[in-house]
Amino acid sequence: MPTYEALPRFTTDHHRLTPEQRRAFRQAVTAFVDDLRAGHPFRASLRSKGVRLAPGVFELTWDGNGRATWQHGPEIVHGTPHVIGRRIGTHSILTGPYVAQARGKVSPLPHPFGWSARDLQHVIWR
Repeated sequence: MPTYEALPRFTTDHHRLTPEQRRAFRQAVTAFVDDLRAGHPFRASLRSKGVRLAPGVFELTWDGNGRATWQHGPEIVHGTPHVIGRRIGTHSILTGPYVAQARGKVSPLPHPFGWSARDLQHVIWR
C-alpha cells in the first residue's frame, strides 16, 4: 500500500469540497492507489499528467472539473511509493502567481526555484 501525506493547503482545500466532490475524489483515489500498487501507467480516466511550470508535480483529474495535484516523496517504507497531496479542488487550483506571470498578467517576481522569466513564458501544460 502506498504511503501518503497531505500538505496543509491540501487539507484546507479538502475541507472545502462538497460531500459529492469528496465521494468522487475517494473513487478516483481508489483507482490511483490500485494503479500505483500494480506499477503500471495510470488509467486514462484519471488523466494524470505533469504540471509544466512545476517539475515533479502532477495533476490528477476526477469527476469532470475535479483536480488534485501531487508529487512523489521519498520512500517511507522501502519499495513502496510515497505520495504527497499538494492541492485539491476544481481547475482553479492550477492558477497562482507564477501561472499568472507566465500569461503576462503580473510583473515578474523572483522564483524560489531559480526559474527565469524565459522559463515562465513556455506553455503551461505538457
